[in-house]
Amino acid sequence: MTDGQTTTTSEAAEDLAGQSDSGMDLQELLEQNRFLQSQVDRLKKTEKKAVRRYQREQGLKPYQAELIRLQQHLEASGTRMIILFEGRDAAGKGGTIRRVIRYMNEKHYRVVALGKPTEHERTQWFFQKYVAMFPRGGEIVLFDRSWYNRAMVEPVFGFCSDTEYRNFMMGVGGFEKDLVRQGTVLIKLYFSVTKEEQERRFERRKTDTLRQWKLSEVDVQAQERWDDFTNVKHEMLKKTHTTHAPWTVIRSNDKHQARLNVMKVILNSVPYQRLNPELDFVPDPNVVVSGSRELERMEAELIRSGKLQG
Repeated sequence: MTDGQTTTTSEAAEDLAGQSDSGMDLQELLEQNRFLQSQVDRLKKTEKKAVRRYQREQGLKPYQAELIRLQQHLEASGTRMIILFEGRDAAGKGGTIRRVIRYMNEKHYRVVALGKPTEHERTQWFFQKYVAMFPRGGEIVLFDRSWYNRAMVEPVFGFCSDTEYRNFMMGVGGFEKDLVRQGTVLIKLYFSVTKEEQERRFERRKTDTLRQWKLSEVDVQAQERWDDFTNVKHEMLKKTHTTHAPWTVIRSNDKHQARLNVMKVILNSVPYQRLNPELDFVPDPNVVVSGSRELERMEAELIRSGKLQG
């Protein structure tokens, strides 16, 4: 042992002796040290998360710049665009919408999240309140849940009659075909999250004061009615995934990858002059799945296990 090490050891012993003399025993000192170490570890973990979050947000920026270029193209050409964000509760729809529009010109997009129909709206043609929100030329409208409430939430919770549900499923295909025929770009996104991940996100909402507002009565029952939602999802894909208005399923357990790949899907929906042609515009096939492929997977699982999964 060197002289320096001897001195350091002696000083540490003197410190311990001094603290013991002052009324702090060794056990208390060790507990205090463990507490301080846990605080340091917590700060390091928080710092790592902040750095990772920053890096992910930076990684989205080139695609957000492309979205601005796309928006300019739509404005110049007078093209209308509608993007539907559908899927299970806590699947990441809202966070993705916020990233998509973050740097866009707010004069040329709108986010629409309609509440429960009023008594007056219930007497109208079902699509009427949605049509009133449709884009003008050069505008993008992003629906945070859309007319597909009638195919998903409403039948599960009994908010519509069987007749209303059947009428919707029979009529929505023609409605969307006419919409696309008249020049509107329609993008239908379904966010798919696992039951375990949904439960984890709900638990976080319960304890995080900044997220508690997101927890609704419908959310509370989402886990209990998981299989019901799986069944109506299967029916919806089977009846409304069409060549003119196909569904794109987004695997959204990883929120960052979901956001990044949704941007790629949107950017590939319209031919425009790329801002940076060197960017990777190819969606990840592990994240982005066609509606037909999702149907094949669900039906294969039904044959294998006798139960729909997803």
